[in-house]
Amino acid sequence: MSQFDEFDQKGSSPERSTGSIISHAFEIYKGIFLYAFVIMIIYIIGDFLLQLLTGFNVWGDYDDFSNFTRPKDEFWDKPGFGLYYSFSSFWNILLAPLHLGLIYIANKFNNKQTVEFSDLFIGFRQNLGQTLLYSLITNIIFAISAALCGLPFFFVYPLFMLGLPFLLFENLSAVDAISKTYAIAKEDYGTFLGTGLLGILISVLGFVLCCIGIIFTLPFIYVVMYSMYCAYCGKPRQI
Repeated sequence: MSQFDEFDQKGSSPERSTGSIISHAFEIYKGIFLYAFVIMIIYIIGDFLLQLLTGFNVWGDYDDFSNFTRPKDEFWDKPGFGLYYSFSSFWNILLAPLHLGLIYIANKFNNKQTVEFSDLFIGFRQNLGQTLLYSLITNIIFAISAALCGLPFFFVYPLFMLGLPFLLFENLSAVDAISKTYAIAKEDYGTFLGTGLLGILISVLGFVLCCIGIIFTLPFIYVVMYSMYCAYCGKPRQI
């Protein structure tokens, strides 16, 4: 596939501000959320099979909200947790190409091009090895930051907001994508932090309001990544 290295002014690009980027992403997401829904269905099916394989039930005894008050150690000590977590992490890495597919669809929608279902799987044909390596590296970084009382994760995550778009639109290696997104993010960290936090908040809002709603909202963060790329690197088009 040709590299994305020209720019098309037909579509829109947001300003370099949190409000503009989130608004831009939201307008695009409204038009492509069914593809995001497909990604979540694939994730849920895979996760369900992993629970059957490992014997670990994520929800366990959580048949009512009162059970959420039980000690956290009891959850981590449940049989099969370690095995499930290992397989689940691997499953998340394998899904990274689908996230590239959603970003690709966001770009086609923004350019007012016809979107095809096969577009969702472009990540398996474009820079696949580097995408999986990037996902492995960032998942390790995110896991370590989350393990440090959780808070560092929210400060680290925004530094990687442009990584996936770089893999797709510029065909970079995993290391180069990480290096480039860090270099850009640190120059305007306040905007990246605000956009990242708000993007995450909106993505998990479906779980807060109604657990099943997260199926529709969780992939929103990847469209935010696309909008941020448009804001800081220009809006790409396929050549």
